[in-house]
Amino acid sequence: MRYSGFRVIKEALTGHKGWGPAWRDPEPQPAYDYVIIGGGGHGLATAYYLAKHYGKARIAVLEKGWIGGGNVGRNTTIIRSNYLLDGNEPFYEMSLQMWERLEQELNYNAMVSQRGILNLIHSDAQRDAFVRRGNAMILNGAGAEMLSVAQIRKRYPFLNFDDARFPIKGGLAQHRGGTVRHDAVAWGYARAADSYGVDIIQNCEVTGFRIENGICKGVETSRGFIAAGKVASCVAGSSSRLMSKAGMRLPIESTVLQAFVTEGLKPVLPGVITFGAGHFYASQSDKGGLVFGGDPDKYNSYAQRGNLPVIEDVIESGMALIPALGRARLLRIWGGIMDMSMDGSPIIDRTHIDGLYFNGGWCYGGFKATPASGLCYAHLLATDTPHDTAKAYRFDRFRRGYMIDEKGMGAQPNLH
Repeated sequence: MRYSGFRVIKEALTGHKGWGPAWRDPEPQPAYDYVIIGGGGHGLATAYYLAKHYGKARIAVLEKGWIGGGNVGRNTTIIRSNYLLDGNEPFYEMSLQMWERLEQELNYNAMVSQRGILNLIHSDAQRDAFVRRGNAMILNGAGAEMLSVAQIRKRYPFLNFDDARFPIKGGLAQHRGGTVRHDAVAWGYARAADSYGVDIIQNCEVTGFRIENGICKGVETSRGFIAAGKVASCVAGSSSRLMSKAGMRLPIESTVLQAFVTEGLKPVLPGVITFGAGHFYASQSDKGGLVFGGDPDKYNSYAQRGNLPVIEDVIESGMALIPALGRARLLRIWGGIMDMSMDGSPIIDRTHIDGLYFNGGWCYGGFKATPASGLCYAHLLATDTPHDTAKAYRFDRFRRGYMIDEKGMGAQPNLH
């Protein structure tokens, strides 16, 4: 079924009786050529590009819960490519370009909104750093603009510009950044992958790997053994826990990142803003709620809930930037599990076990990377060679000393 405005009108006039399930709910087959562990954005995107762009078949995505119930539905929906370092900026810019045409490609309304993102400047040293970052963005075709205080005041008059501790001195804007509805991304990729014959198997937890003579033969699951020619891990914050079942220890620590939503308000925040003097970022959802977050919790955990000290820190930063925030009532708080790599940058690579592949270590950058991650991982699975844009994301960079220490994300997760 192809979605269109005409179809919406037709269904509205006929009682909405023609809508069918967005994807099938198949039973797992005994064997597949490709088994992707993790039905989040990255796993589903990998399956979709593997089938569409590389013509592969007999693909299964195994999800221990339901589609949209993991990290892909627990983030703050921001997309951007305002990175600095060579290994990251081209990759995230490719991802942003893919976001710009995603809805047309998937024939699905993911609510892509390029409302812009603004990183505020609070010191002269920070201005110098952001000028450097902006130049890197421009050189990689991402676009950037340094905004004056007057320009920012016109767009965001409610900010605390004259705070004695954190005066606003300007900002770095990427006008192509913005937000996307998080769970709609998973649903759109699931529907598109299913249309190419991918089996999306929910409530199927991987409990182990069957490895013989250094070759991964398949996975043990809560629904029985499934043989596979290639097995691809793509489970976000649970990466270390899953890969330990294959005897691997990863350069990753998992922590909880909390997110917050206020009650619905009239339109007040036209774009995404970040507080440069503390870790706070905010946007406004289409329902009117202010969506914001900050630092991850300061201890390792696999729980999808956070603690009070980080809540207090995020709220304090928000109040320092937007004093009126104190009048809004908090509606919801939730947590997602972040797999924090030792240099703050991701890993897309083969493992030392033949037939077993790994995608993880996305830190805070996982959601915005979804399209590019899926394409690059699919390329690796299909060709056994890294995609040109993801060549820096190898395991061996930690051994060779080629870490990609992106400020604000690494290089020591427990100190964030």
